[in-house]
Amino acid sequence: MQQHGSAAERKPRVVIIGGGFAGIAAAQALAGAGARIFILDSNNHHCFQPLLYQVATAALASPDVAWPIRHIMRRQKDVTVLMLTVESVDAARKVVKTDKCEIGYDFLVVATGATHSYFGHNWASLAPGLKTISDAAAIRRKLLLAFERAEVSDDPLERERLLTIIIVGGGPTGVELAGAISELARRTLPPEFRRADPRNARIILLEAGPRILASFPERLSDYARDSLEAKGVEVRTDTPVDQIFEDLLVAGEKQILAGVILWAAGVRASPAANWLGVEGDRMGRIPVGGDLTVPGLPDVYAIGDLALLLGPDGAAVPALAASAKQMGKYAGRAIRLRLKGRFPRKPFRYRDYGNLATIGRNSAIVKLGRLELTGFPGWLFWSVVHIYFLVNLRSRIFVAISWIATYLTGNRGSRLITR
Repeated sequence: MQQHGSAAERKPRVVIIGGGFAGIAAAQALAGAGARIFILDSNNHHCFQPLLYQVATAALASPDVAWPIRHIMRRQKDVTVLMLTVESVDAARKVVKTDKCEIGYDFLVVATGATHSYFGHNWASLAPGLKTISDAAAIRRKLLLAFERAEVSDDPLERERLLTIIIVGGGPTGVELAGAISELARRTLPPEFRRADPRNARIILLEAGPRILASFPERLSDYARDSLEAKGVEVRTDTPVDQIFEDLLVAGEKQILAGVILWAAGVRASPAANWLGVEGDRMGRIPVGGDLTVPGLPDVYAIGDLALLLGPDGAAVPALAASAKQMGKYAGRAIRLRLKGRFPRKPFRYRDYGNLATIGRNSAIVKLGRLELTGFPGWLFWSVVHIYFLVNLRSRIFVAISWIATYLTGNRGSRLITR
């Protein structure tokens, strides 16, 4: 995009790569700052990732958890949204190179998030992960097709294989998927099938470490495990995966035939470190200073899951929606100050508002400082928090109604199998 001589073009340019939590928060914090703001994303929508597993398990529809970026930013006239794929950054020229054009910047905010990590293995097509709306739709199709094919099959062993569902990774995503799939199989589908009973589905959660939900206190981790097992989920810890094939997983020298294998075991940052010519950590995250700028590139901010920032306790700021929003707000405000010739007086500090995970109906765990909640109180708190943080009133109403209906009837309405 070429520079022109109009007053608008002479305004400072802030380019934000990524329309996730961090990128949106940065753009909103820059409202009225006297700059031209560009949001670049290869998708046209912002996704509320904490509820993606509910799309994958047919509890919610895609529009309930994703919204066009243009719609979110429609009232902010200083923002231009461009659906482009970023290919590289020329930091010396201060130019972002995309698949269609080059865009110059005065300040660059890189908020490209993270994707799945298979630790060097080529398993992506065999065990899909869950990071995008497309991922959720693909997983939902894979799950529902497994039940449909089991209903058609006359071979008991083939039915057993098709109804074996393995989730690799015992973090929040893996736990939430396992609990939701159990409810789909045990509560929603049984009245609708005649030949293959969905209640016979075998749901296995594999975790390489000694316990699931390792970021939570051990008491809450144990509660989550007990809750999953009460829902019929087989939880296997200290079980790293050795091989994954089309219909077979090998873990601990044991083979498990499966109809569906899902991946929730690891993430890695986007390739932004390569774009900027800086060295990332083993997960690809970019080390940043206390002001969230990239060392050696004072006009470039790296935020969200992409950023590696150590807190006062020496631990990295967690890759959560809350931390991404806080980083985005800080970066936006910092650029506002710099446009006025000033700099932030205080470095970024992450405010920990707690850790939450749901295991399914009437069951969740919440850690808020010294406060710990489990069971129905935890589940109710988790539900209220997630509804509150949805983008708009329409989504809050629709999600709340969907959850109430699912709670009362057990039905999950988004079960169309489409290509």
